[in-house]
Amino acid sequence: MKVSRWLVAPQEYKGTLTAAEAAAALSEGLRQGAPGVELDVAPLADGGPGTVDALLTGVGGERVTLTVQGPLGAPVRATYGLLDSGRTAVIEMAAASGLSLLAPGQRDPRRASTSGTGELMRAALDGGCERLILGLGGSATNDGGTGALAALGFRFLDAHGTPLPPGGAALKRLTRVETNGRHPRLAQVELLVATDVTAPLLGPDGASHLFGPQKGADAAAVAELEASLAHLAEVVSPGLAHLPGAGAAGGFGYGLAALAGGKLVSGYGLVARTLRLPERLAAAEAVLTGEGRFDRQTALGKGPGALAREARGLGKRTVMFAGIVAPDVDASTSPFDAVVEVSAIAPSGVSHSEALRHAGRLWASQQGART
Repeated sequence: MKVSRWLVAPQEYKGTLTAAEAAAALSEGLRQGAPGVELDVAPLADGGPGTVDALLTGVGGERVTLTVQGPLGAPVRATYGLLDSGRTAVIEMAAASGLSLLAPGQRDPRRASTSGTGELMRAALDGGCERLILGLGGSATNDGGTGALAALGFRFLDAHGTPLPPGGAALKRLTRVETNGRHPRLAQVELLVATDVTAPLLGPDGASHLFGPQKGADAAAVAELEASLAHLAEVVSPGLAHLPGAGAAGGFGYGLAALAGGKLVSGYGLVARTLRLPERLAAAEAVLTGEGRFDRQTALGKGPGALAREARGLGKRTVMFAGIVAPDVDASTSPFDAVVEVSAIAPSGVSHSEALRHAGRLWASQQGART
Protein backbone atom coordinates (compact mmCIF):
# COMPACT_ATOMS: atom_id res chain seq x y z
CA MET A 1 0.00 0.00 0.00
CA LYS A 2 1.39 3.36 -1.03
CA VAL A 3 2.10 5.74 1.83
CA SER A 4 1.07 9.37 1.38
CA ARG A 5 3.96 11.82 1.66
CA TRP A 6 3.63 15.48 2.64
CA LEU A 7 6.41 18.04 2.30
CA VAL A 8 6.55 20.28 5.41
CA ALA A 9 8.41 23.47 4.49
CA PRO A 10 7.56 26.59 6.53
CA GLN A 11 9.62 29.76 6.70
CA GLU A 12 10.35 31.55 9.98
CA TYR A 13 7.52 33.12 11.97
CA LYS A 14 9.48 36.31 12.49
CA GLY A 15 10.00 37.24 16.11
CA THR A 16 8.43 34.03 17.43
CA LEU A 17 9.70 30.85 15.76
CA THR A 18 12.62 29.99 13.51
CA ALA A 19 11.84 27.97 10.41
CA ALA A 20 13.24 24.85 12.08
CA GLU A 21 11.13 25.40 15.22
CA ALA A 22 8.02 26.03 13.12
CA ALA A 23 8.66 22.88 11.07
CA ALA A 24 9.09 20.82 14.24
CA ALA A 25 5.87 22.16 15.81
CA LEU A 26 3.84 21.77 12.63
CA SER A 27 5.18 18.25 12.04
CA GLU A 28 4.24 17.17 15.57
CA GLY A 29 0.68 18.31 15.05
CA LEU A 30 0.45 16.69 11.63
CA ARG A 31 1.69 13.36 12.95
CA GLN A 32 -0.94 13.45 15.68
CA GLY A 33 -3.70 14.27 13.22
CA ALA A 34 -2.59 11.94 10.42
CA PRO A 35 -0.33 9.27 11.91
CA GLY A 36 -0.21 7.23 8.70
CA VAL A 37 1.32 9.99 6.60
CA GLU A 38 5.06 10.20 5.88
CA LEU A 39 6.43 13.71 6.48
CA ASP A 40 9.42 15.13 4.62
CA VAL A 41 10.64 18.12 6.67
CA ALA A 42 12.48 20.95 4.90
CA PRO A 43 12.42 24.33 6.72
CA LEU A 44 12.74 27.29 4.35
CA ALA A 45 14.95 30.35 4.59
CA ASP A 46 16.05 33.19 2.31
CA GLY A 47 19.63 33.78 3.43
CA GLY A 48 18.76 35.76 6.54
CA PRO A 49 18.46 34.58 10.15
CA GLY A 50 17.44 30.93 10.28
CA THR A 51 19.35 29.87 7.17
CA VAL A 52 21.89 27.75 9.07
CA ASP A 53 19.16 26.02 11.08
CA ALA A 54 17.07 25.42 7.96
CA LEU A 55 19.92 23.83 6.03
CA LEU A 56 21.16 21.72 8.92
CA THR A 57 17.64 20.46 9.59
CA GLY A 58 16.98 19.85 5.91
CA VAL A 59 20.18 18.12 4.78
CA GLY A 60 22.18 17.43 7.94
CA GLY A 61 25.58 18.64 9.03
CA GLU A 62 27.32 20.02 12.07
CA ARG A 63 27.58 23.31 13.93
CA VAL A 64 30.75 25.19 14.72
CA THR A 65 30.64 27.86 17.43
CA LEU A 66 33.31 30.51 17.93
CA THR A 67 33.82 33.67 19.95
CA VAL A 68 34.19 36.59 17.54
CA GLN A 69 33.81 40.36 17.56
CA GLY A 70 30.27 41.64 17.65
CA PRO A 71 29.10 44.69 15.69
CA LEU A 72 30.71 47.14 18.12
CA GLY A 73 33.68 44.98 19.09
CA ALA A 74 32.35 43.19 22.17
CA PRO A 75 32.83 39.42 22.02
CA VAL A 76 29.86 37.30 20.94
CA ARG A 77 29.37 33.56 20.48
CA ALA A 78 28.44 32.87 16.87
CA THR A 79 27.62 29.61 15.11
CA TYR A 80 27.97 28.56 11.49
CA GLY A 81 27.10 25.30 9.75
CA LEU A 82 29.10 22.69 7.85
CA LEU A 83 27.38 20.60 5.18
CA ASP A 84 28.59 17.92 2.78
CA SER A 85 31.18 16.53 5.20
CA GLY A 86 32.66 19.97 5.66
CA ARG A 87 32.93 20.89 1.99
CA THR A 88 30.26 23.61 2.32
CA ALA A 89 30.17 26.22 5.06
CA VAL A 90 27.02 28.27 5.71
CA ILE A 91 27.36 31.55 7.59
CA GLU A 92 24.67 34.03 8.62
CA MET A 93 26.24 37.45 8.96
CA ALA A 94 23.53 38.28 11.51
CA ALA A 95 25.08 35.73 13.89
CA ALA A 96 28.18 37.90 14.34
CA SER A 97 27.21 41.33 12.97
CA GLY A 98 23.45 41.39 13.42
CA LEU A 99 21.11 44.09 14.63
CA SER A 100 19.64 41.70 17.19
CA LEU A 101 22.98 41.65 19.02
CA LEU A 102 22.58 45.31 20.03
CA ALA A 103 20.07 47.03 22.27
CA PRO A 104 18.18 49.85 20.52
CA GLY A 105 20.25 52.48 22.31
CA GLN A 106 23.51 50.89 21.16
CA ARG A 107 22.78 50.89 17.44
CA ASP A 108 25.23 53.01 15.46
CA PRO A 109 25.91 52.04 11.83
CA ARG A 110 28.59 54.71 11.64
CA ARG A 111 30.79 52.55 13.91
CA ALA A 112 29.34 49.04 13.55
CA SER A 113 31.60 46.56 11.77
CA THR A 114 31.27 43.24 9.93
CA SER A 115 34.61 42.11 11.37
CA GLY A 116 33.11 39.19 13.31
CA THR A 117 31.54 37.80 10.15
CA GLY A 118 34.96 37.90 8.54
CA GLU A 119 36.33 35.91 11.46
CA LEU A 120 33.71 33.22 10.82
CA MET A 121 34.60 33.21 7.12
CA ARG A 122 38.30 32.89 7.96
CA ALA A 123 37.62 29.93 10.26
CA ALA A 124 35.62 28.19 7.52
CA LEU A 125 38.41 28.80 4.99
CA ASP A 126 41.02 27.53 7.45
CA GLY A 127 38.87 24.42 7.89
CA GLY A 128 39.16 23.61 4.20
CA CYS A 129 35.66 24.36 2.90
CA GLU A 130 35.28 24.38 -0.88
CA ARG A 131 32.07 26.38 -1.03
CA LEU A 132 31.11 29.25 1.24
CA ILE A 133 27.50 30.39 1.49
CA LEU A 134 27.13 33.74 3.20
CA GLY A 135 23.62 34.81 4.12
CA LEU A 136 23.07 38.56 4.25
CA GLY A 137 20.22 39.85 6.34
CA GLY A 138 19.49 41.39 9.73
CA SER A 139 22.70 43.44 9.79
CA ALA A 140 23.64 46.21 12.22
CA THR A 141 26.30 47.47 9.83
CA ASN A 142 26.85 49.90 6.96
CA ASP A 143 30.55 49.39 6.27
CA GLY A 144 30.43 47.92 2.78
CA GLY A 145 31.76 44.64 4.18
CA THR A 146 35.15 46.23 4.84
CA GLY A 147 35.30 44.93 8.40
CA ALA A 148 34.88 41.34 7.22
CA LEU A 149 37.36 41.83 4.40
CA ALA A 150 39.90 43.31 6.83
CA ALA A 151 39.53 40.18 8.97
CA LEU A 152 40.37 38.21 5.82
CA GLY A 153 43.59 40.14 5.27
CA PHE A 154 42.56 43.11 3.11
CA ARG A 155 43.92 46.50 4.24
CA PHE A 156 41.85 49.66 3.90
CA LEU A 157 44.26 52.58 4.23
CA ASP A 158 44.03 56.37 4.51
CA ALA A 159 46.33 58.89 2.86
CA HIS A 160 49.03 58.22 5.47
CA GLY A 161 48.96 54.45 4.96
CA THR A 162 47.18 53.93 8.27
CA PRO A 163 44.41 51.29 8.48
CA LEU A 164 40.97 52.81 8.87
CA PRO A 165 39.07 52.26 12.12
CA PRO A 166 35.94 50.07 12.04
CA GLY A 167 32.63 51.31 10.69
CA GLY A 168 31.11 52.91 7.64
CA ALA A 169 31.81 56.53 8.59
CA ALA A 170 35.57 56.04 8.34
CA LEU A 171 35.35 55.06 4.66
CA LYS A 172 35.28 58.71 3.61
CA ARG A 173 39.03 58.75 4.37
CA LEU A 174 39.83 55.67 2.26
CA THR A 175 42.70 56.19 -0.19
CA ARG A 176 43.66 52.71 -1.27
CA VAL A 177 43.01 49.01 -0.68
CA GLU A 178 45.84 46.52 -0.32
CA THR A 179 44.89 42.98 -1.33
CA ASN A 180 48.19 41.10 -1.23
CA GLY A 181 47.56 39.90 2.33
CA ARG A 182 44.12 38.42 1.68
CA HIS A 183 43.42 34.88 2.79
CA PRO A 184 45.08 32.55 0.25
CA ARG A 185 42.06 30.24 0.01
CA LEU A 186 39.55 32.99 -0.72
CA ALA A 187 40.25 32.74 -4.46
CA GLN A 188 39.91 28.95 -4.37
CA VAL A 189 36.39 28.65 -2.99
CA GLU A 190 33.01 29.29 -4.53
CA LEU A 191 31.61 32.27 -2.62
CA LEU A 192 27.83 32.54 -2.87
CA VAL A 193 26.25 35.61 -1.32
CA ALA A 194 22.61 34.87 -0.52
CA THR A 195 20.13 37.74 -0.40
CA ASP A 196 16.64 38.52 -1.65
CA VAL A 197 17.26 42.27 -1.29
CA THR A 198 17.83 43.81 -4.71
CA ALA A 199 18.89 47.23 -3.41
CA PRO A 200 21.88 48.88 -5.12
CA LEU A 201 24.70 50.31 -3.06
CA LEU A 202 23.72 53.97 -3.40
CA GLY A 203 20.73 56.22 -3.87
CA PRO A 204 17.27 56.46 -2.29
CA ASP A 205 16.81 52.69 -2.52
CA GLY A 206 20.38 51.90 -1.49
CA ALA A 207 22.03 50.64 1.67
CA SER A 208 22.19 53.88 3.68
CA HIS A 209 18.88 55.53 2.80
CA LEU A 210 16.69 52.44 2.76
CA PHE A 211 18.10 50.50 5.71
CA GLY A 212 20.19 52.97 7.69
CA PRO A 213 17.34 54.39 9.81
CA GLN A 214 16.33 50.98 11.17
CA LYS A 215 19.95 50.50 12.27
CA GLY A 216 19.96 53.72 14.28
CA ALA A 217 21.02 56.31 11.68
CA ASP A 218 19.40 59.75 11.80
CA ALA A 219 19.23 61.98 8.71
CA ALA A 220 22.75 63.35 9.22
CA ALA A 221 24.20 59.87 9.70
CA VAL A 222 22.40 58.58 6.59
CA ALA A 223 23.94 61.38 4.52
CA GLU A 224 27.39 60.69 5.98
CA LEU A 225 27.14 56.95 5.34
CA GLU A 226 25.89 57.51 1.79
CA ALA A 227 28.88 59.71 1.05
CA SER A 228 31.25 57.18 2.63
CA LEU A 229 29.92 54.28 0.55
CA ALA A 230 30.01 56.44 -2.58
CA HIS A 231 33.69 57.12 -1.86
CA LEU A 232 34.34 53.41 -1.30
CA ALA A 233 32.80 52.64 -4.69
CA GLU A 234 34.85 55.40 -6.34
CA VAL A 235 38.07 53.92 -4.97
CA VAL A 236 37.24 50.24 -5.57
CA SER A 237 34.83 49.75 -8.48
CA PRO A 238 32.24 52.39 -9.41
CA GLY A 239 30.37 50.19 -11.87
CA LEU A 240 29.40 47.55 -9.32
CA ALA A 241 27.56 50.09 -7.17
CA HIS A 242 24.52 49.54 -9.40
CA LEU A 243 24.57 45.75 -9.04
CA PRO A 244 21.24 44.45 -7.65
CA GLY A 245 21.91 43.30 -4.11
CA ALA A 246 25.05 45.42 -3.72
CA GLY A 247 23.29 47.37 -0.98
CA ALA A 248 22.39 44.27 1.03
CA ALA A 249 23.55 44.29 4.66
CA GLY A 250 24.89 47.82 4.55
CA GLY A 251 26.79 47.32 1.32
CA PHE A 252 28.25 43.96 2.33
CA GLY A 253 27.03 42.58 -0.99
CA TYR A 254 29.08 45.21 -2.82
CA GLY A 255 32.28 44.53 -0.88
CA LEU A 256 32.12 40.79 -1.46
CA ALA A 257 31.34 41.16 -5.17
CA ALA A 258 33.94 43.85 -5.80
CA LEU A 259 36.86 42.49 -3.80
CA ALA A 260 36.28 38.83 -2.93
CA GLY A 261 34.76 37.37 -6.09
CA GLY A 262 31.38 36.86 -4.45
CA LYS A 263 28.40 35.93 -6.60
CA LEU A 264 25.10 37.50 -5.48
CA VAL A 265 22.28 34.97 -5.68
CA SER A 266 18.66 34.63 -4.57
CA GLY A 267 18.59 33.49 -0.98
CA TYR A 268 15.46 31.40 -1.41
CA GLY A 269 16.69 29.90 -4.68
CA LEU A 270 20.00 28.88 -3.14
CA VAL A 271 18.35 27.31 -0.10
CA ALA A 272 15.86 25.50 -2.34
CA ARG A 273 18.65 24.01 -4.45
CA THR A 274 20.69 23.02 -1.40
CA LEU A 275 17.64 21.31 0.11
CA ARG A 276 16.92 19.56 -3.22
CA LEU A 277 13.39 20.95 -3.09
CA PRO A 278 12.54 20.20 -6.74
CA GLU A 279 13.15 16.47 -6.16
CA ARG A 280 11.38 16.44 -2.80
CA LEU A 281 8.46 18.40 -4.22
CA ALA A 282 8.05 15.91 -7.06
CA ALA A 283 7.84 13.04 -4.55
CA ALA A 284 5.21 14.72 -2.35
CA GLU A 285 1.44 14.58 -2.67
CA ALA A 286 0.86 17.78 -0.72
CA VAL A 287 2.95 20.75 0.42
CA LEU A 288 2.49 22.41 3.81
CA THR A 289 4.23 25.74 4.25
CA GLY A 290 3.81 28.79 6.44
CA GLU A 291 5.04 32.11 7.80
CA GLY A 292 4.11 34.59 10.49
CA ARG A 293 2.11 36.98 8.31
CA PHE A 294 0.42 36.14 5.03
CA ASP A 295 0.04 39.35 3.03
CA ARG A 296 0.47 40.66 -0.51
CA GLN A 297 4.25 40.31 -0.31
CA THR A 298 3.99 36.54 0.23
CA ALA A 299 3.32 35.94 -3.44
CA LEU A 300 5.99 38.41 -4.58
CA GLY A 301 9.17 36.44 -4.02
CA LYS A 302 8.94 35.12 -0.48
CA GLY A 303 9.77 31.46 0.01
CA PRO A 304 6.26 30.13 0.71
CA GLY A 305 4.82 31.87 -2.35
CA ALA A 306 7.62 30.68 -4.61
CA LEU A 307 7.25 27.13 -3.31
CA ALA A 308 3.48 27.21 -3.87
CA ARG A 309 3.90 28.30 -7.48
CA GLU A 310 6.37 25.51 -8.12
CA ALA A 311 3.99 23.02 -6.51
CA ARG A 312 1.05 24.24 -8.58
CA GLY A 313 3.09 23.72 -11.74
CA LEU A 314 3.44 20.06 -10.74
CA GLY A 315 -0.22 19.69 -9.83
CA LYS A 316 0.47 19.53 -6.09
CA ARG A 317 -1.88 20.96 -3.48
CA THR A 318 -0.32 23.59 -1.18
CA VAL A 319 -1.59 24.70 2.23
CA MET A 320 -0.39 27.87 3.99
CA PHE A 321 -0.30 27.97 7.80
CA ALA A 322 -0.17 31.69 8.57
CA GLY A 323 0.22 33.22 12.00
CA ILE A 324 -2.16 35.93 10.83
CA VAL A 325 -3.76 36.72 7.47
CA ALA A 326 -3.59 40.37 6.48
CA PRO A 327 -6.81 42.03 5.30
CA ASP A 328 -5.17 43.06 2.02
CA VAL A 329 -4.85 39.46 0.78
CA ASP A 330 -6.69 38.75 -2.47
CA ALA A 331 -7.76 35.10 -2.35
CA SER A 332 -8.29 35.03 -6.11
CA THR A 333 -4.59 35.63 -6.76
CA SER A 334 -3.25 33.49 -3.92
CA PRO A 335 -0.92 30.67 -5.00
CA PHE A 336 -2.22 28.50 -2.14
CA ASP A 337 -5.05 25.99 -2.36
CA ALA A 338 -5.95 26.58 1.29
CA VAL A 339 -4.93 28.98 4.03
CA VAL A 340 -5.10 28.10 7.73
CA GLU A 341 -4.93 31.12 10.03
CA VAL A 342 -3.23 29.75 13.12
CA SER A 343 -4.26 32.55 15.45
CA ALA A 344 -7.91 32.17 14.51
CA ILE A 345 -8.31 28.47 15.30
CA ALA A 346 -5.85 27.89 18.16
CA PRO A 347 -7.10 27.99 21.77
CA SER A 348 -6.46 31.32 23.49
CA GLY A 349 -3.48 31.70 25.79
CA VAL A 350 -1.26 29.06 24.14
CA SER A 351 2.31 29.55 22.95
CA HIS A 352 3.11 30.16 19.30
CA SER A 353 4.57 26.69 18.86
CA GLU A 354 1.58 25.04 20.51
CA ALA A 355 -0.76 27.09 18.33
CA LEU A 356 0.99 25.76 15.25
CA ARG A 357 0.80 22.18 16.58
CA HIS A 358 -2.92 22.64 17.18
CA ALA A 359 -3.51 24.04 13.71
CA GLY A 360 -1.53 21.24 12.07
CA ARG A 361 -3.30 18.56 14.07
CA LEU A 362 -6.76 19.98 13.30
CA TRP A 363 -6.07 20.32 9.58
CA ALA A 364 -4.55 16.84 9.32
CA SER A 365 -7.49 15.30 11.15
CA GLN A 366 -9.90 16.97 8.75
CA GLN A 367 -8.01 15.57 5.78
CA GLY A 368 -8.19 12.10 7.32
CA ALA A 369 -11.95 12.41 7.78
CA ARG A 370 -12.39 13.24 4.10
CA THR A 371 -10.51 10.18 2.87
